[in-house]
Amino acid sequence: MTIERSIAAFARARNVIAGGVNSSVRAFKAVGGSPIFMKSGTGATICDVDGHAYIDYVLSWGPLLLGHAHPAVTKAVTAAVARGSTFGAPTEAESELAELISSMMPGIERLRFTSSGTEAAMSAVRLARGYTRREKIVKFAGCYHGAADAFLIAAGSSALTLGVPSSPGVPRGTAADTIVVPYNDADAVDATFAANAGAVAAVIVEPYAGNMGLVLPKPGFLERVRAACERARAVLIFDEVMTGFRVARGGAQERLGVRPDLTVLGKVIGGGLPVGAFGGRREIMEYLSPDGPVFHAGTLSGNPLAMAAGIATLKVVREDSALFDRLEVMTGLLTEGLSEVMRKHGAPHRTARAGSMFGLFFTREPVVDLASAMTSDTALYAKYFHAMLERGVLLAPSQYEAAFVSTAHTTRDVERTLAAADEALAAIATAAP
Repeated sequence: MTIERSIAAFARARNVIAGGVNSSVRAFKAVGGSPIFMKSGTGATICDVDGHAYIDYVLSWGPLLLGHAHPAVTKAVTAAVARGSTFGAPTEAESELAELISSMMPGIERLRFTSSGTEAAMSAVRLARGYTRREKIVKFAGCYHGAADAFLIAAGSSALTLGVPSSPGVPRGTAADTIVVPYNDADAVDATFAANAGAVAAVIVEPYAGNMGLVLPKPGFLERVRAACERARAVLIFDEVMTGFRVARGGAQERLGVRPDLTVLGKVIGGGLPVGAFGGRREIMEYLSPDGPVFHAGTLSGNPLAMAAGIATLKVVREDSALFDRLEVMTGLLTEGLSEVMRKHGAPHRTARAGSMFGLFFTREPVVDLASAMTSDTALYAKYFHAMLERGVLLAPSQYEAAFVSTAHTTRDVERTLAAADEALAAIATAAP
């Protein structure tokens, strides 16, 4: 497969863009090679600048629930931009999208829009701290909540050790207020609250962890976290940037039956345009300015284009009662088929799926947290990634990312993907020393 134009485009980008990309994972560092530059997308297919077409399971890292260039979304955005792209003043579209979200998401009574998931998560934590008048937060190793300083924290030497910065530029003082515990370890959460009595403002968690690959919660884990927060009067924040309107109409909280105090959203609610939101219980949200003392503002928050795309997307979700049933079936066909192919070739693997999210790990170990996810054979994944790319299937350029199915994917796409996986693993085995 020739990618001369992508290589040239990357060289050009490196002259003016730091690292040549505007989000680090796009650089292909985890899998090697030069990143592919994209030109267009329709439905479940994305096309690069060299003219190659791929079945897309990245879907812009999750926002494109309806696939690329869905007619309803395209029509809505086109009409919105003709009226004006931004006003810096309220519009009725903001209320319409907020009403759609709160009508479907059980834990959201009031919300506030932002321009990104990072901003939404950062603001939710600030709000939780202002509401509780406490400073410490608890997060889980392997869960990603955006690039704000408070979230770029690595675990210390034990589950109860305060975090340490995982990136230069993160102050140690910020890290000292973040406690990192293993995902799926409810005992560690209880112990953390006991060791920090009266000091924890919030626990923030991805209910389905999607940023170390897809890792599902153990039965009872989130229920115990919910109970621990209630006992300590701490705020439970679900980061549903990835899972919101992805795993169910009401997100992971509806699917799991666990209601957080605050919810962070993004991706799908913008229909492919930049957006974020955070919301939850009315009494907590009333602490936000201008009604309350906790500051929040954003020049492009709730901008008309993102609102139009989000409204168009969520109207499809609302009106199609069988949408998530179909997505669940399609994702199941794909993951079960991939497991069968992996077994055929003797490849160590674990799969996970929830709604229209799925994950594949090249390991024999059950994957329940970051430590077990990191037993994956990343070198094998890199070979698999490139072999699938050559056969017209786009996966995330990292072992530690979830993948996605859209309503545009068909059983024919699944069949082609499974055939590509069969060929890719056979080619990898043949090439092995």
